[in-house]
Amino acid sequence: GMSDGLISNVSLVIGFAGTGAKSDLVRLAGFAGAIAGAVSMGAGEWISISAQNELIHRELVVERRELGVNAAAEQAELAAMYQGHGMEPATALQAAAEVMRSPEAALAVHAREEFGMDPDELPVAMQAALLSFACFLVGAVLPVVPWLTGSGSSAKWASILIGVVGAAGLGAAVGTFAERNKTLSALRQVAILLGACAVTYGIGKLLNVNVS
Repeated sequence: GMSDGLISNVSLVIGFAGTGAKSDLVRLAGFAGAIAGAVSMGAGEWISISAQNELIHRELVVERRELGVNAAAEQAELAAMYQGHGMEPATALQAAAEVMRSPEAALAVHAREEFGMDPDELPVAMQAALLSFACFLVGAVLPVVPWLTGSGSSAKWASILIGVVGAAGLGAAVGTFAERNKTLSALRQVAILLGACAVTYGIGKLLNVNVS
């Protein structure tokens, strides 16, 4: 989210700067873009997580029904899963029988084994939405800061510098978490940001409109 906000709003600010717009208009566009993007990101995350949770709850309803109607088949399926994880057949059968003694435990185990999720640890849509909103907003506001007190080329280059430093830092962090080359990850993020800025700035110049 923060990377999205940073790249999109640096591009927006630089695009407006390319038109020759006054600093107050660039500033207004930057803040408007930050707020609109953050709201869109948060709303999209809420919709996505809510839909995902609804689908999972539906799968749990179906699985709960199967456990009640075809308990023997579900137990055999669970034992087969345990054997697939390396358990001896007899041990797998015993473990499956123990799990099936508790309907809720059986449901949780089947959900983890078949769908790769824990029914008790589903993401909360509103929390995810607020986190996405905040991350995008922070990233998007940073490149607007130079326009609060500056204007023209100095503010434009300051926005680009903030974008480059932020993109490099976020790229390096992603590389670290992904256990990949941090330098390459940082350079990739910077290249994407500079490419986006070049496109929007070029469009602004091409329009050749002095927005006032």
